[in-house]
Amino acid sequence: MVSNISNALVKRHYGIRTERYKLVHFYYDIDEWELYDLKKDPEEMQNVYNNPAYQHVRDSLTVELRKIQRKYGDSDSLAEKILEHDKTMSNRFTNIY
Repeated sequence: MVSNISNALVKRHYGIRTERYKLVHFYYDIDEWELYDLKKDPEEMQNVYNNPAYQHVRDSLTVELRKIQRKYGDSDSLAEKILEHDKTMSNRFTNIY
């Protein structure tokens, strides 16, 4: 039960992970990127997304992430459509009660 509660608190996100790195984009009511070096920081405590030493890693993972999104028909515009739908449904629910 606790895991269900904690999962509900995680912001909407998508990402890509390799054996060494993890790149995550949080969206919806936030626009935040995180990059972790899992070898140096297995607990994911140090976000290195804006660290110039990791720019090449960030760029290459972003390219791979976009390839995967295209492969599965996912995109930022699709996410925006889903979010707009969710907001509409939420408003309908709020208006009913």
